[in-house]
Amino acid sequence: MADEAHRSPAAQISVTRNGESDRSHEDVFQRDVPYGFSSGPMMSHSHNSPENYAVNEGVVEVGPYTGALREEQNAGAVVLADDMKSPAIEKLELVRKWSINTYKCTKQILSEKLGRGSRTVDLELEAQIEILRDNKRKYEHVIKLAQTLVSQLGQMMLTQRQLGDAFADLSLKTPELHEEFGYNADTQKLLAKNGDTLLGAINFFISSVKTLVDKTIEDTLINIKQYETARIEYDAYRTDLEELNLGPRDANTLPKIELSQQLFQIHREKYEKMRNDVSVKLRFLEENKVKVLHNQLILFHNAIAAYFAGNQQQLEQTLKQFNIKLKLPGGDAPSWLESSTD
Repeated sequence: MADEAHRSPAAQISVTRNGESDRSHEDVFQRDVPYGFSSGPMMSHSHNSPENYAVNEGVVEVGPYTGALREEQNAGAVVLADDMKSPAIEKLELVRKWSINTYKCTKQILSEKLGRGSRTVDLELEAQIEILRDNKRKYEHVIKLAQTLVSQLGQMMLTQRQLGDAFADLSLKTPELHEEFGYNADTQKLLAKNGDTLLGAINFFISSVKTLVDKTIEDTLINIKQYETARIEYDAYRTDLEELNLGPRDANTLPKIELSQQLFQIHREKYEKMRNDVSVKLRFLEENKVKVLHNQLILFHNAIAAYFAGNQQQLEQTLKQFNIKLKLPGGDAPSWLESSTD
């Protein structure tokens, strides 16, 4: 009995009636192996769920099923790589397109300057643009001359005030010439007062013409520069398409010709749109320019004529006509323009 009690578990395996050994204990032993060991290589699988074990002919094989996990890991890595590469690829594509466009446009400009390349010209529009640029230079010259006139008149007004004060002082200190000095003092002070009114009218004229030149005309010139850029791009891609059409047509060149045709069409539409926009802009500018200069030239003429004619009433009426208000004179400082026309 003692020997039976100390038999090893292997000796206790029962034999079936067919003479075959009963492997039920062996199956149990194999199923218990992953959970029976407390250390060793099998511990790496101790937290796997039953679904992660593959079954083969009734025997549970120890080890995780990693097929789905690997697919998920690979899929996640691909998405992450695409997200990281996408902005860089887009930037490189933009740089590439910009470089190609710049190269073509620079080549076109050089060809035109050297007299080798053809240039698209709208004769009517080009003439209008040249007239506008010439007028802008002339208006700027008028503004500078008017500003010089204001400076010179301002000095004259200051001298007239000082002269009037000197006459008034002598009128008080020279009784025998009191009236004579008094008349001259009043005349110089009146001229200085009328000069302030004239300066207000001239400054208003300068302000209005500067607005026309620096804002209205300059805004149109910006559109003209954009139109000229579009024209250069159009001619550059037109020349590129013409050169490809002159070459051979085969499997390698046909895709390039088709792409060149598409780019040419895009820049052609852009050029025509910019040309129409500039034409409309020039027409509206001409209408606005005539209206503004018509009013300002009348103001300038009436103010100058009334001042030198000594017609104080007409001079003041001219400022009221154009809704010009002058600041109240402070000390010896001349008055300046305060408001504009409606």
